[in-house]
Amino acid sequence: MKSRLPKVLHPICGRPMLAYVVDAAREATGEVPLVVYSPATELIREVFAGDVDFAMQDVPRGTGDAVRAALDALAEDVEEIVVLSGDVPLIEADSVRRVADGRRNNRAVMALAAMELEDPQGYGRVVLGAKDGHADRIVEEKDANEAEGAIDLVNAGLYAFDVKWLRGAIDRLNPSAATSELYLTGLVEIARADERPALVVADTGNSWAYELNGVNDREDLNYVTEFLAYDRILQPLMLAGVTIEDPASVFVDSTVQIGEDVTIEPNVVLRGTTRIARDTVIKSGSQIIDSTIGKGCVIWASVIEGSTVGNDVRIGPFAHVRAGCEVGDGAEIGNFAEQKNTRFGARSKQHHFSYLGDAEVGEDVNIGAGVITANYDGQAKHKTVIGKGAFIGSDTILRAPLTVGEGAYTGAGSVVTKDVPDGKLAVGVPARIRERRPAATTEEA
Repeated sequence: MKSRLPKVLHPICGRPMLAYVVDAAREATGEVPLVVYSPATELIREVFAGDVDFAMQDVPRGTGDAVRAALDALAEDVEEIVVLSGDVPLIEADSVRRVADGRRNNRAVMALAAMELEDPQGYGRVVLGAKDGHADRIVEEKDANEAEGAIDLVNAGLYAFDVKWLRGAIDRLNPSAATSELYLTGLVEIARADERPALVVADTGNSWAYELNGVNDREDLNYVTEFLAYDRILQPLMLAGVTIEDPASVFVDSTVQIGEDVTIEPNVVLRGTTRIARDTVIKSGSQIIDSTIGKGCVIWASVIEGSTVGNDVRIGPFAHVRAGCEVGDGAEIGNFAEQKNTRFGARSKQHHFSYLGDAEVGEDVNIGAGVITANYDGQAKHKTVIGKGAFIGSDTILRAPLTVGEGAYTGAGSVVTKDVPDGKLAVGVPARIRERRPAATTEEA
């Protein structure tokens, strides 16, 4: 991967690659998976703490040595195990069960998944016994002769074992002459020598070439991400009533939840713990991260992070709702408007070129163009409170800490440095408090 991050922690649709393998193992067996790691990949312990059990492989010496480390960590009463690779995120629980059941039903000491490929390049070839059809050995491609290289039945890297037999066999593995590593595939020959040959569980639906496709580099990572995103995320969403206008340009994490009759336009990114309720439209260019969006909203070319948006809200285009915001029902946040750590009341409007930070805004408030809450004094953040029904004129600067009362007004271009009482008007630089003149009637006009 050419990365400081362990390969199995590289993210796919919002989760580490290894998480998908762990899910399949847990679903197939009903047990807590055991993950083998080394000092170089110790970050795995931190990421999966409390979710799996761990075994340390002090010095990585191949797949056989990894299984030896796992056996040392297993309880003595464990009778059978399945062995999965951490870099096959497309694996399904049904495939794991199929290999495990095949071994158990045939009373074999081991079983391995195998698949036929038109182009077997890069895979170990499975050599079958002439009489019983079980595996004689697995030959790595670099060690294969011409006849063995022509075999199209390859090892898929998924195994099931009788643990009692495995504990005795694992110490009989011989190191590779080329690398000094212990290869798990060497157990096939040991099983044959014990006259208890390995069962070959063949792919009957031609799905394992896709499902058991390992990730070795970032090109592989992109390949499996495309498959996983469509098959496991986008297609189920569409079948559940979500309109996704251009699946090729939409990115949705596996942790996102979307309700019926939601429309997702092209070029949309939905990440993390995002929840979107029914009848909402997410228009082109939007990114929503770890946020909850209510029913009947329209989000247009905007970024929403770590926030909660009520029902029937309009946001955008080109708005930024930063972490810690709560937007009330029926509110509007428009062009180039920004909020941060702000409670924005129902039916309030903030239409263009304005910033609300560390603010509490009541219901039915109008925020004019160019309004700024000056919430930072160079040392600390301060809060601005704007009461219900207030009208904040264009280009007003509200120097926090500050309270603008219910029904109060500020004049355009004012710099407000003191609290504005309910129903009063603040105008000027610095702003002075005045009585509001009553609105002119039609006859007076």
